[in-house]
Amino acid sequence: MSDAPDPPAEMDDGARQEGELERTLGLVPALAIGTGTMVGAGIFVFPGLAAGQAGPAAMLSFAIGAVVALLVALPTSELATAMPESGGGYYFVSRALGPLLGTMVGLGQWLGLVFASAFYLMGFGHYLSDLVREVGIDLPVSVVGLALGMAVFLTGVSVTGTENTGDLQNWIVGSLLVILAGFLGHGGLSVMGVFGAQRVPEAFFPYGTMPIFTTAALVFTSYLGFVQIATVAGEIKNPARNLPRSMIGSVLLVGMLYVLTIFVGTSLVGSTQLADMGETAVVNVGRTVAGAFGAAALLGGGLLATLSSANASILSASRSIYALSRDNLVPDRVERINKRYRTPHVALLLAGGPIVVLILFGRVEVLAEVASLLHLFMYGLICVALLVLRWTEPEGYAPSFRCPGHPVVPALGALASFGLVGFMNTLSIALGGGILLATAGWYLLYARSVTIPTIGS
Repeated sequence: MSDAPDPPAEMDDGARQEGELERTLGLVPALAIGTGTMVGAGIFVFPGLAAGQAGPAAMLSFAIGAVVALLVALPTSELATAMPESGGGYYFVSRALGPLLGTMVGLGQWLGLVFASAFYLMGFGHYLSDLVREVGIDLPVSVVGLALGMAVFLTGVSVTGTENTGDLQNWIVGSLLVILAGFLGHGGLSVMGVFGAQRVPEAFFPYGTMPIFTTAALVFTSYLGFVQIATVAGEIKNPARNLPRSMIGSVLLVGMLYVLTIFVGTSLVGSTQLADMGETAVVNVGRTVAGAFGAAALLGGGLLATLSSANASILSASRSIYALSRDNLVPDRVERINKRYRTPHVALLLAGGPIVVLILFGRVEVLAEVASLLHLFMYGLICVALLVLRWTEPEGYAPSFRCPGHPVVPALGALASFGLVGFMNTLSIALGGGILLATAGWYLLYARSVTIPTIGS
């Protein structure tokens, strides 16, 4: 990558240099990337688990998770408007804290998104199988086969153009939000007795107040998506305006959906029954509200949620490894751009290919929490990067958005991100730690001599 200054945020879309990605994503596609990545587990996996630990007060756990996410989203928004380039967390950390930590973040982000995508696509296969079974059809294709087919399809769509990926994400997330709005609207009216449903009387804190915080650590993984917007910052139009709006807006929107889902679920069936429903809790609440149609609609919602998460994650994973290649931290062939579609096709194959291997390997559930750990490591360092840049104020650092509450907000964001790692299971911590050590080893063996331009150089 050249040592020339980063292009200003107001740079004309047509003035991109040869070999750079085009800015084709507006505010709505950017919001769809963040919202679509986050809305999956929070809506379709965690409600039953959270209600079993904290009762109706689990809605406060999701609210706390949203607050912590905002503590990271605000610093990330400032950094993204100062450095609106592809790579997201890697780009920020490498420019502020150096190439070693940058390499660890970049490779960790790439692997974490690959792990998460495999998990999402296996979920997609399960939801699609359950959906067609709900209407009396048995598919001749296994869950693994469905996941593999969708992995190839989504990678292919990304190769044909980022705008195509954005359009697909808009359609998926729009349809998902319609389903969720119908579920929450109908469920909310049922809670108020409009449809004759009885609200289940229950203490708000059946297990005390401490489970609210331990549950918040569990469900915080639901918010590990907004930074994917920054990963594709080099392809977002008018980044000065659209980056902070999309990152902060997606956290607020998704947090509201999570809280409302817990409220409706615990109000209609009670926290104990919701917990007994396990990972299909929302689908079963949909069945309670609207019978077989409600269950089918929520299964369709789960299908769309996992699909949107995978679609956004494949796009973001490719941009992480692409940014590393532009800085010569991985082989330079990875940054090659397809002359016809103007997309980094090699980087996309390095996202889609490992996902296919992981789906065939199985046990992707274990890798999902490892992905969360790698993201939390990145989130903490993003907050540290902002503290360093604000302290040094290097020449050329001119963000159009300033994080409010500095230095308290980024400091709390760093502490919360690193602290939540301690609530994960020992195996995930061991695997995540091993991956980070391996990425440090890659830097020392392959890229130790590489110099990365800092802000203002």
